Amino acid sequence: MTSPAPALVFDGVTVRYEVDASPAVDNVTFSLAAGERAALVGLNGSGKTTILLAAVGLVPYEGDIRVCGTPVSRRTAAEVRDRVGFLFNLPDDQLLFPKVIEDVAFGLLRRGFDRTEAYRKAVLALDSLGVGALAEWPLQHLSHGQKQRVALAGAMITDPPLLLLDEPSASLDPPGRRALAGILGRLDAAMLIATHDLDFGRRLCRRLILLEGGKVANDGEDLSTIQRLWEME
Repeated sequence: MTSPAPALVFDGVTVRYEVDASPAVDNVTFSLAAGERAALVGLNGSGKTTILLAAVGLVPYEGDIRVCGTPVSRRTAAEVRDRVGFLFNLPDDQLLFPKVIEDVAFGLLRRGFDRTEAYRKAVLALDSLGVGALAEWPLQHLSHGQKQRVALAGAMITDPPLLLLDEPSASLDPPGRRALAGILGRLDAAMLIATHDLDFGRRLCRRLILLEGGKVANDGEDLSTIQRLWEME
């Protein structure tokens, strides 16, 4: 039997936001197997968010990026994004519709699902994150944490093979972080999770990738090594 393609491959990837600027991401190489979960950790400005954005073609890059075997380019952007569930650090960047259920169901409606079925699945996704009661709420009435869970429900609803999550636990209290780790841990999708929360990363992922100055400084399962390198800053 043929093994599935890696969920995500970065091969010598460099990102500059301006032509003459220092790279935000510098010659980064790693791969994420189908179903594998890795936490992307590092200080502010180390390149975590840039890596997530590059993975779906939202910033220009040099090198090679592949999602489920498909090279990331302008031509393949729609195909790539159909395979990815993306959570922005700021949920307002991805919430588009007036009402919660409309936003969460959008990914299914775009794929041709009947509205009744799409809304049913949207409520289930919201329920799984503890916010099912918000389905009919206007988005402007939600707190930041509620918006983040709604955005995550929208990212998960199409069962994509790859989830790219930017600080998913940032607005949660400790019980909420543990609950979210449990929910994500039951999914089959591969995940790359940018986080400052080492405890959350360790709870959900065996693999941690440490970024320093846009470069991969450490990649493995040894949390103590990553914590020591981080604390040296």
